[in-house]
Amino acid sequence: MKDAKSLIHPELRMTARFFKFFIPSFKVGNLKVAKSLFNTIKGKCFSKLYYEQRYIDRTDGSKLRITIYAPLIRKPNTAGLLWMHGGGYGLGIPEMDEKTYKKLIDETNCVIIAPDYTLSVEKPYPAAINDCYLALLWMHKYGGEYMINPNQLMIGGESAGGGLTASLALMARDKGEVNLAFQMPLYPMLDDRMNTESAKDNNNDPVWNSKSNYLAWKLYLGELFQTDQVPIYAAPARALNLKKLPPCLTYVGTVEPFRDETIDYVNRLRNAGNEVTFKLFEGGYHAFDILSGDTSIGVSALEFLISNFKYAIENYFAYNKENI
Repeated sequence: MKDAKSLIHPELRMTARFFKFFIPSFKVGNLKVAKSLFNTIKGKCFSKLYYEQRYIDRTDGSKLRITIYAPLIRKPNTAGLLWMHGGGYGLGIPEMDEKTYKKLIDETNCVIIAPDYTLSVEKPYPAAINDCYLALLWMHKYGGEYMINPNQLMIGGESAGGGLTASLALMARDKGEVNLAFQMPLYPMLDDRMNTESAKDNNNDPVWNSKSNYLAWKLYLGELFQTDQVPIYAAPARALNLKKLPPCLTYVGTVEPFRDETIDYVNRLRNAGNEVTFKLFEGGYHAFDILSGDTSIGVSALEFLISNFKYAIENYFAYNKENI
C-alpha cells in the first residue's frame, strides 16, 4: 500500500500530520500511562445526559464496571445499545466516547450501556469479550429498569470495539441466550492474521498503522498470537459460519489497515444471507469520524451512522423474553 499521506482526504491532511507526530506508539508502557490518565476522568466528563455507574459480579468475584447513558427524560420501549469503546483492546474507558453517545441519544432516545471491559494490558483474550457478554446479559435482564425494549437489544463500537461487536454477535448467536436486533461494528479490528493488502506492514495510517496493529494483536492474544488456535470470538474474520447474524451497519476509510478485512467481512455477511449497510469513505484514516468530525467527510460519516441507526430502530426487532 502506498504511503497514506498522498491518499488522505484533503480536509484530513492537516490533522493527519498532527496525529502522526503526537500520538505515541502502541506499547505496554504507554498503555499503562494512558490508563492512569483515563482513570482520572471516570464519572467527570458526562454532561446533559443521565449518567450512572453500576458494578456486575464476575465469576471470579471481581466487579465489572458498566456505565449507563440515557436521555434526561426517558421514553418507554426505547432501544438499548451496548457500546464497546475502541483502543486496540489495550486502551480506553467508556467515558471517552461520550460525544458519540450524546449524538446517538439526542437523535433516537436510545439508552446506552458501555462496559469498562478488561484491557489487554491487564489480561489477554478472552477477558474482554467475556466482560462484554456479561454486560449484554445484564442489559437483557435489567434493561427494563431503563425502559429498554427487550426486543431491541443492539450492539456497537468502533475499532477494537467494532471487533468486540462482531465477536459478541457471533457469541450471542451461538449461546442462544440473547437475541440481538442489530449490530454496528464500525471500522472493526477483525483479523489477527494481518495478511490483507491494507493491513500489511507498509500501511502508514497516521493514527493506526501496521506496527500498532501488530503490537495490539500480540498483546491481546498472548500465547495464541500467530497460531492456528485463535478462536472466532477473538478474531471474527476467522469465522466460517456467518449465517443468522443480526443486520449490520458499518463503514471504513480507504487509508486505514482495517479497510480490506472490513470489506471482506461485509461481503461474507451478505453472502451468508445477512442484511448489511456499508459505506467506504475515500481518503479516511482510522477514526477520522471521531478525530476530524467537523470536516465534510466526518460530517458525512456521522450522518450515515445516525440515519441508518434511526432506520434500525424503526425496523429491526428480535424477540427476547422479558427477564425482570
